[in-house]
Amino acid sequence: MGRVRLLILTLLFLVVCTSIASAELLALLNYESKPNQPVRREGIAIMEIDPDSSDFGKVLMDVPLPPDLVAHHIFFNRDRTKAYITALNKSLLHVVDLTRFPYRLRAIEVPDCQVLEDLVVSEDNRTWYLTCMGSSSVIMGDAVTDRPMKTVRTGNGDPVSVLYPHGIAIHNGIDRVLITSTVKPDMSDAGDSITVIEASTGAVLSTHRVASKPAPAKSAPVEVMFAPNSQPPVVHVTNMMEGTLWAGTWDPTTKSFTFAQIDDFGPRQQGMPLEMLYNAKGDRLYVTTAKPGFVNVYDNSNPRQPTFLQAIPAAPGAHHSVLSPDEHYLFVQNSLLNLDGISDGSITVIDLKQGGRVMGSIDTLKAQGFNPNCIMLLPNHFRESNLRARLILE
Repeated sequence: MGRVRLLILTLLFLVVCTSIASAELLALLNYESKPNQPVRREGIAIMEIDPDSSDFGKVLMDVPLPPDLVAHHIFFNRDRTKAYITALNKSLLHVVDLTRFPYRLRAIEVPDCQVLEDLVVSEDNRTWYLTCMGSSSVIMGDAVTDRPMKTVRTGNGDPVSVLYPHGIAIHNGIDRVLITSTVKPDMSDAGDSITVIEASTGAVLSTHRVASKPAPAKSAPVEVMFAPNSQPPVVHVTNMMEGTLWAGTWDPTTKSFTFAQIDDFGPRQQGMPLEMLYNAKGDRLYVTTAKPGFVNVYDNSNPRQPTFLQAIPAAPGAHHSVLSPDEHYLFVQNSLLNLDGISDGSITVIDLKQGGRVMGSIDTLKAQGFNPNCIMLLPNHFRESNLRARLILE
C-alpha cells in the first residue's frame, strides 16, 4: 500500500512539474487600428507573453469587436469569472463569461452612459459601478444579472459635482466609492477633483481638490486606487495633466479623506502619469507615465508617503501594466487613445528579478498596424498552481 501511494505521489509530482514547465502566461489585449490604416478594425487578442515560451508574442486567439466601438478598458469581477469591456463610442458595456469557452461577448445597453471609462465591482461581487465621462454620471448595476440599476448624476453644478467621471475605486469597509474628474471627451476642458460617493446608496457626499495650483487648475486626476492592506485606508491618485502623484488618507473619526501631493514627475522629465499597479503584498507601487514612457517603482510600505525607487524606460504611451503571477516580470502596454506621439503600440517586458532590466518588447500588434489599449492576464493563471499543489498535499 505504501509503495502504491508513493508511486501515485511521484506521478502527480511529475504531472505538476511538467504542467508548470509548460505553463502558459496568456494576456487579454483589446486593440484598435492605428490611424494610418485604410480599414478600421478592433478586437481582443489572447497572446502568449511568457518570455520562456516557444509561443512568446504569438496571438493564440482573436475575438473580433465592432469596428466603431472604440473598446477602451477591460475589468474583472471579484472572482474573475467575468470580464467587462468599456467603450468610448457607444453606450454599450460588453461582458464575457470567462467560465465558458469559446468566449462570447454579451452587450449591455447603458443609455444613460456616454464615453464609458472605468468599472469596479463591490467586494460581495453583487454590484458594479461604471463611470461615464461624457454624461457626468456613474451607473450602478447588478453584477449578477448585469443590468443597470441606478444612475448617479455627478455633474449637476453644485459644490460636490464632478463633470468628467473617469477613475473609480471602492472600499466597502468604509462604504465609499471615489471617482476622478478628468477631462472633457474632446479634451477642451479638465477637472481637478475627487468626488466621494456612498457605496451603498450612490449618494454624492463630498468633493476634494487635488491640485497644486488655484482653481481651475485642470490637473486632470485620471486614476484612483486603494492601497492594499492599508489601515487606515489610503488612496493614490495620478494627476495626468499636472504630472503629480497624490495620496488621500481616511480619517475614521470624521469619516472623510485628506489629500496631499506625494510626488512630482516633472524633475524626472516625465509627464502624463496614468495607471497604477500594486504587487500582491502591497509593498510595491508601479506608476506609468506616457511621456516619454516610463514605469516608476515605489516602496509602498508606507502608503501615505511611498518612497521612489527607480524609473524604468518603457515606450511612448506607457499605460496599463500587469505582473506575472510570480512577480518575475512586468509587462507594460504602450498606447493611449491612438494619440500621436504617445501610441507606440508595443508591450515592454521588464525583468524585475534582474533589478528592472528591460528585456525587450513584444511588437506583434504594432507590426500589424494595431495599438493595444489595455492588457490583463487571463484569471486562471492566478489559481492553477495553487490548485495542483493541493492535489499533491491531499
